[in-house]
Amino acid sequence: MHKRKLVGFCCVAAVLALAIGRQAVASSDSSAASASVRASTPDSAYLVREVVYNELNDHDRHGYWRYWIERYSGKGTKLEEAVETPDGPVARLELSDGHALDGQARAEEDRKLRELLNSPGEQAQRRKAYTEDEHRIGRILVLLPEAFLYEPAQEEASSERMPECPCYHMRFRPNPDYPAHSIESRIFHAMAGDLWISVDHKRLVRLDGKLRENVDFGYGILGRLYKDGWFRLERTHVDAAAGENGNGDWKTQRLEVHMTGRAMLFKTIARETSEVRGGFTPVPAGLSLQQAATLVRQPVAAPAAQAAALVTSR
Repeated sequence: MHKRKLVGFCCVAAVLALAIGRQAVASSDSSAASASVRASTPDSAYLVREVVYNELNDHDRHGYWRYWIERYSGKGTKLEEAVETPDGPVARLELSDGHALDGQARAEEDRKLRELLNSPGEQAQRRKAYTEDEHRIGRILVLLPEAFLYEPAQEEASSERMPECPCYHMRFRPNPDYPAHSIESRIFHAMAGDLWISVDHKRLVRLDGKLRENVDFGYGILGRLYKDGWFRLERTHVDAAAGENGNGDWKTQRLEVHMTGRAMLFKTIARETSEVRGGFTPVPAGLSLQQAATLVRQPVAAPAAQAAALVTSR
């Protein structure tokens, strides 16, 4: 159990810690505007600090939302409806491999919701997990200005979908002078990649990271994450007019994590995540778990086909 928790934490830390989208860098017909953005890029360290401040401040005043989540795994595609509350989100499975649930599966989802609503212990565990995730995000965010060195990226022709809003595009690499001590910081600090920041809002729009080297735990005895594992996080600015704070929120709309490693006794582990979110609709800020469970049972139009296709290489 201990080694499973350790390895799971090592892999998930890199995901949750970054879960902080309308995407960046102009398309081919706006290369001149893109060059103008690069030319006017402010001091990188100052810009990253400004982004970190805005992201952390958002956690104190963000709104609450309902949305769908489509997850792809080796076992197929699952689509859930989720409603956020101060105690964490409440979710219910709606589609499996594009098909509506049968009566037995719907009854199982209802049973899970009843268990949550009738179990103070499970509710407390959910609140604790939600709070720990929020704190972990904060701890990692504050590393950004110090743990990495940044430089403006030279734009290159690419077939990849790039962010759509005006952005500063920077590349980052580990700061050799930064002392990484915790598990979270060691995983994070071993990465290099690309960062896109909204010009207008100074918010994180997209973050791509790749492990430059193996990350060992207990000198490799307890476990290891192998180099070349990678992740991608994309965020979008949801409807400003709809948000209770009047500015809208920034929500994660895509997450890819592809990492491999091993635990004690040479057990091979893998973390493969491909997740897309959308349909963001504001809900009242004070929803209880009971109210959220009632709301999540109400049917909504399923999203158009948006396969969260698992990407195996980068």
